[in-house]
Amino acid sequence: MSPLVHRSRVKKPHSDDTQQHWGMLVFESLSAGVMAVLVTIMAVMAVVGAYVIIVWPLTFWDLSHYGMKKYASWANGALWSVFVCGSLVGFWAFSGAAFKQKK
Repeated sequence: MSPLVHRSRVKKPHSDDTQQHWGMLVFESLSAGVMAVLVTIMAVMAVVGAYVIIVWPLTFWDLSHYGMKKYASWANGALWSVFVCGSLVGFWAFSGAAFKQKK
């Protein structure tokens, strides 16, 4: 027998290639949450930077008498909310639900 014998191959069942592995979907969703937190922090830094460049040199009003420590728990909750909302929006987008059309 020659090595070029024609043999029939077993056909694999056709799999749906559009489905994503759940681990990758979770990773992408959490990454979207982290990106939402980073964008929020960058926006806050831009506002603080504008304040430091424009308002503070003119007025010397440094907000030190407000006691910002009492807002720490609120800020922590706000950051977690941004992370969770960003993760949910990331899951919605990366799962394909955002791009499915209703029949």
